[in-house]
Amino acid sequence: MAKGPIEVQNIPTEESDLMKITPLGAGQEVGRSCHIIQFKDKKIMLDCGIHPGLSGMDALPFVDMIEADQVDLLLISHFHLDHAGALPWFLQKTTFKGKCFMTHATKAIFFWLLSDYIKVSNISTDQMLYTEADLEAAMDKIQTINFHEEKEVNGIKFWCYNAGHVLGAAMFMIEVAGVKILYTGDFSCEEDRHLMSAEVPTVKPDVLIVESTYGTHIHEKREERENRFTQTVADTVLRGGRCLIPVFALGRAQELLLILDEYWTAHPELHDVPIYYASSLAKKCMAVYQTFVNSMNERIQKQINVNNPFVFKHISNLKGIDHFDDIGPCVILASPGMMQSGLSRELFESWCTDKKNGCIVAGYCVEGTLAKQILAEPEEITAMNGQKLPLKMQVDYISFSAHTDYKQTSGFIRKLKPPHVVLVHGEANEMSRLKAALVREYEADTTHDIQIHNPRNTVSVDLFFRGEKLAKVMGTLAMEKPVEGTRVSGILVKRNFNYHILNPSDLVKYTDLTMSTVTQRQSMFYSGSRDVLKYLLTQLTGNLDTVEGENTEKKQIFRAFGAIDVIIEPKMVTLEWIASPCNDMFADAVLSAVLQAE
Repeated sequence: MAKGPIEVQNIPTEESDLMKITPLGAGQEVGRSCHIIQFKDKKIMLDCGIHPGLSGMDALPFVDMIEADQVDLLLISHFHLDHAGALPWFLQKTTFKGKCFMTHATKAIFFWLLSDYIKVSNISTDQMLYTEADLEAAMDKIQTINFHEEKEVNGIKFWCYNAGHVLGAAMFMIEVAGVKILYTGDFSCEEDRHLMSAEVPTVKPDVLIVESTYGTHIHEKREERENRFTQTVADTVLRGGRCLIPVFALGRAQELLLILDEYWTAHPELHDVPIYYASSLAKKCMAVYQTFVNSMNERIQKQINVNNPFVFKHISNLKGIDHFDDIGPCVILASPGMMQSGLSRELFESWCTDKKNGCIVAGYCVEGTLAKQILAEPEEITAMNGQKLPLKMQVDYISFSAHTDYKQTSGFIRKLKPPHVVLVHGEANEMSRLKAALVREYEADTTHDIQIHNPRNTVSVDLFFRGEKLAKVMGTLAMEKPVEGTRVSGILVKRNFNYHILNPSDLVKYTDLTMSTVTQRQSMFYSGSRDVLKYLLTQLTGNLDTVEGENTEKKQIFRAFGAIDVIIEPKMVTLEWIASPCNDMFADAVLSAVLQAE
């Protein structure tokens, strides 16, 4: 279980076996995903989102719990606002100096999505977290990564897998000192009309940080869900009503557009009923979708050779409410998906009083948003201007949310068999139910010991990993074949989490280090006999060598212990040697002999 602060005394942080995983957002809640991993003096931040149900500074994760300039690496799993919405603020308004990575598709869509978010946010300028200029400056600090490409930053290795969910969504595998952590972000193990399902990594993680959005719920079958959706839309327009489908500009919207376009094509009686995709981002992001077709499933890749599935026959783009003539039955997909503000909110308020009209909530709704509120079927709702409006329109919840259900999450965990699972991104009750179900599932399983953690915001999970330390022999030391039992002697060099044993002469070749030699010299007054001194030194060392070439009548040089030069001159003796613990000890012994002779 998560514990309070642990004091690890006398151990430098880079050598400590303690790993701390702290949710700064999305701990027992959905929204503002942000998690910090601290291990071996490295700090990694996973996602940096905002809370859709809150505004201004209140929507941010609890980043005041950390020092931004100590974060080495920031990884963004996908472009949704609850995972990436606070990124421009964090990159521009804090002291963060580390590296930030996301996939190519995420970076392309992230820019348009956040640019739109800045425009449609109906809050005062002083409450805005960042401006368009901040967003553009932040883009220069974001680096991209390909799926399965391994990168390294300050000794932290990481690579990513396809997560399904939305275009460009990634699961990150992080390795620090041999310990592997897999962060799923939002993921889906079910292939849909345009995205492939999440990959199962071949590498087994030691810690799995996994979403728990749907807790123990099981999704209905895709075919049943699609039938219910198209039938509900058709029933609404055929009775003369208007059908509103609040969606996020990107992600599930593309899936619903593919379904509706196919259904309209197959039903000529609906051809007179217009379908509008109301998003200023529609055109820009469709271009991105068409660019990244190779990141989608086989079905789309085959179809693109015949015709572009994202060029719709029965759907037209709608820039805003000013361009819309509300004259009869129609279907409108409008953003945002939780109807906090924007076009979907305006349309809902103007249509909710007529019982012929319908609204289909097609994705996950966060507490505190209008979409969540109307699912409880209240008799009236509060408009943005404060006016009370009666809710008479039909409201249906048909989830196309690309998050895993219990069956998918449990299956994913069973394939990976991690010793530790940390649940994030789920309301407290859903998370508790999922934890209890997983604990029950593994109670009877003696083959696998698994610890499930469900921390709330700002509460750390403390895990201990004792890694093996392995040192590789390099350079001239590696030239000879090792014989068991022989001692290898050299300099132990540590770079990040790798250890090497080198001959001192190889330091310059294999490292940025240089070698220096320190020569010690000590002079003292001496008025005694040279012969007495030579006798005492011979007694001490056993063998006193004469250094040739520099001896004169007045100056004689002898070498004691093969290392200490004794220079005898009138009235003075000087000792000279290359500093080392052993030579220093010899020099002390020679010095005592000189003092004895004196």
